[in-house]
Amino acid sequence: MNYFRLSIIVLLLSACSAKPIKPGASVVFISNEKPSAECTYLGEVVGGQGNWWTDDITSNHAAVQGSRNDLRNKAFDLGATYVHVQQATQSESELGGTTASIIGHAYSCSK
Repeated sequence: MNYFRLSIIVLLLSACSAKPIKPGASVVFISNEKPSAECTYLGEVVGGQGNWWTDDITSNHAAVQGSRNDLRNKAFDLGATYVHVQQATQSESELGGTTASIIGHAYSCSK
């Protein structure tokens, strides 16, 4: 019985935190500015955090940071070093929780 309660507490606390960033993905630069012509387009990426179950217990900061981390992770998986943001949305629930998403174009740019 105590193991069950502990499991529920751990699950709820983990829902409150931002999605983690993968090792190496922190090098991906996110910007509203279009990249230089030297960059190669790799594809569209979507990052997000929050859903109907966790939005009420996820802080605004954690939702935004988690969506940025998710975007960087997905761009990194494509081999991107730059993401040009196309759209960013954030919505708040009645209880104060947040969901956030970012859509961008991933590019590989030489340094």
